[in-house]
Order: sequence, then C-alpha cells, then structure tokens
Amino acid sequence: MRDKYDVVVGLEIHAELKSKTKVFCSCANTYGAEPNTLVCPVCLALPGTSPVLNKKCVELTIKSGLMTNCKINEYNYFERKNYFYPDLTKSYQISQVKVPICVDGYVTLSSGKKIGISDIHLEEDTGKLTHIGDKSYIDYNRGGVPLIETVTKPDISSADEAVEFLETLRGIYVYGDIAECKLEQGGMRFDVNLSVKKKGSTELGKRVEMKNLNSFRSVKRAIEYESARQIALLEEGKEVLGETRKWDEDKNENVAMRAKLATAVYRCFADPDLPMLHIPKELVEEIRKDLPLTIAQLKELYTKEYGLTEYDAGVITANKMFSDFYNECIKLYNKPKELSTWVQSELMRNVKDKIKISPEHFVKIIEMADAKKISRTNAVPLIAEVMKTQKDPEVLAKEMDIINSMDDSNLEPLIDALIEANPKAVEDFKTTPDKIITFFAGQLMKQTRGKANVVKAKEIILSKLQGK
Repeated sequence: MRDKYDVVVGLEIHAELKSKTKVFCSCANTYGAEPNTLVCPVCLALPGTSPVLNKKCVELTIKSGLMTNCKINEYNYFERKNYFYPDLTKSYQISQVKVPICVDGYVTLSSGKKIGISDIHLEEDTGKLTHIGDKSYIDYNRGGVPLIETVTKPDISSADEAVEFLETLRGIYVYGDIAECKLEQGGMRFDVNLSVKKKGSTELGKRVEMKNLNSFRSVKRAIEYESARQIALLEEGKEVLGETRKWDEDKNENVAMRAKLATAVYRCFADPDLPMLHIPKELVEEIRKDLPLTIAQLKELYTKEYGLTEYDAGVITANKMFSDFYNECIKLYNKPKELSTWVQSELMRNVKDKIKISPEHFVKIIEMADAKKISRTNAVPLIAEVMKTQKDPEVLAKEMDIINSMDDSNLEPLIDALIEANPKAVEDFKTTPDKIITFFAGQLMKQTRGKANVVKAKEIILSKLQGK
C-alpha cells in the first residue's frame, strides 16, 4: 500500500541564536536563569517602549544563510504577526514574512540530493508555559530571545531524509557558532508539514502540520505515523483534512489541534517601530570571508589531507569542542594521525563538558612521549594532573618522578630476571611472540615505574627470547 504513494515533507526549524542579549532589548540571552528574571519593559511590551534591533543577530542570520547557500536580501523588513496567547506579551510576534533576510538556499545530503531552503528569517521567541496539574505557569525569560526559522521546500520524501537534513543543518549552525542547538533545552525545535500523493502525481495532497517536535527521534516517528495515517485514510476513500496536529511522544501518535491557519489570519503588517533593514553588500562579503568549515568540509580535510580514516574523522567532528581542539593541536604539532589517536584515547573518554588542558600543554606531553622523555603509560596520568593543576607538563613530570632516567644498560639484568621467573611465557613465545613481548615489556615498565625506554626494552626482550 505504501508503495502506491509519495510522501512529501517540508520542515520549519527554529534555532535560538548564540548572542549575548535578546534580539530587540538588552536583556541577557541565557538559559536556566530563575523564571522572569531576564526581562525588561521592552521584552515585556510595557506601554511606551520600542524595540531596537540587535546587530549581532542580523550578522548571525546572514551567516546561517551563507552557510546554507542562500541569497541575502539587501533590503528586508520586520512584521507584526498578530495572535493572542498567554506566552506572548505583545499579542503579536515580531517576525519576517514577506521579505526575509535569507532566501533560496539548499543543503546537500550524503546521497547528493539537494534539499531546498525557501528562506531563513529572524524573529523573536515567545515565553515558556509550564503546565502542572490544573495550573499553568509562564516564564517570560525566553520572550524576545533571537530565533532563526529555516523553512525548507517540500523536497524531503522520507523520515530518514528529514533526520539527515536536520542533523546536517544542526552541524552547520553549531560549527558556524550561529546557535548551540541544544535540543534538550529547546534551543532547536521543529515543525513538520506533510502530505501524501499518488506515486508520480504532480498534484500535492492536503498538508498537515505537526508542531513543536523537539528531537530527531520524534521527527522520524511523527513522519512515519502521519504518512501511514494519511495513506490509510485515502485507501478508505476518506478525506485528509488540512489541519495542525500535536505529536504525543508517549503514545506515539498525533492528535488534531485546529484547522490549518492561513497566513492572512495573522494580519501581518510592517512593524512601525522598526525601519527597513538595509544589509550592505560589503557586510555580507566580510562575513563570507570568515565562514568556518562545515562538518562535511572538515571530514574531507581530515581524510584527504591528514590521512585519517572516515571513522576517525567522523568521531572527531561529532563534537565541535574536540574538533576545535584537534585543529589547534595540528597548528602546533603537524602529526595529524598521531594527534587523532591521542585526542580520541586520552581526551574523549575523560572529558565531558570542558577540556581543561591547553593545546600547548597537550602537545608538549605528546612530544615528550615521542622523544621518550616519558613513557606513554605515564603520559596518561600526566595529562590528568595538568588538567587539575594547569602546571607546565615538564615541571609536573619532574614532580611526579616519571622522567625516563634509566640507562639502557641497566635493562638487561632486569629483563634476564623476568625471563627466568616466567618459563611458561618463554615457551609461549614460540606461538604468540607479539603477545609475550608485550607481556614482558609491561612487567618491566611496572618494575621501573615507567622510566624504562619501552622501545629499547622490546628490542632486548626479542633478542633474548629468540636466543632461547
């Protein structure tokens, strides 16, 4: 039954911009503050107040457009989108409807398919409602927080394509320092517009909108559910109603909220308090010159120029914090493969929110290990100690007494003693030589507290075992 129909999906993505203050006032743009403490007469819409546009928000919106291949409108303006709801103190939202900042862009999926972007416009967020029992509480801290809304063309034809698009867009906005896109904080939210049509038909079906989805998993499940629901209705000869529906994550279904509202219902008109916005071409080119690499571009750099595997490139670029750190380390120590191994093994497993070691100190420890001043085994606790104290690695290495100070000539009697004490390991060398050499080297490093030159030690161990 599903094979008889095409699914047509368009997305609306709201992302809170990474600015210090709100879009039309000087209140801090900060998540997690006490309710109703980050407010002022402007964002509360008290009588006699007027909005003043935040330039940084405009620049971030332009950046989002350039990183998604959009054209930038030189002249655009803000409108009042009128509707009443308790979380909206003005009874209208300042947004862009007719002439947004960014238009006609696209994002390319891994398949090569381009998903068109109709526009990206700048607007203000609303307050946040929290429902507890039969009461509702309003926090206006979020009111006036800058949002960009990215509106796609109806180019998406499956739940998997939708999720890939969203993951790609999130990566662009995070790596562009445009938005943090923390889904768990509501920093990125999604609306899904979906219709189905007979396969091959050019006539679109009735469009249903699903509001305020807040995870990629919810988007995937909502698309799969709604497409199946619409197909079932059509197969039964029933009509699909153009409506807005609310997704229920717990029940894995959506429910009707209201008939689909037309734009005219909002009675949009140019905001008289905000003049026409002129974006000089020089500003656009200045922003374009400083665009950072996207995840896709970084992966290409890592694999083609640095020689990393696709897997390693994917692991490092999965988190901007580690990717930025890795990039800084390469500027200091041009051994990309080796640095990749250290970052993955000694940082990613021990760091959660913040890297508490500088690239300079991290690279110095790797250089010390490469020069055999310290063993790799001892480099691990040294990294941890630098993170705690922020001291110079060489100073700490001396304090921890882990500098390789053992003369190679002193290794032989220690190795002889180990070999004599482990006859079974000597016998096993014939069948598993690598394993046994590693075993003896490990025992030696324990005895010497990591001060032996492990490379030289392995050479001596191999020589002695081959002579047995």
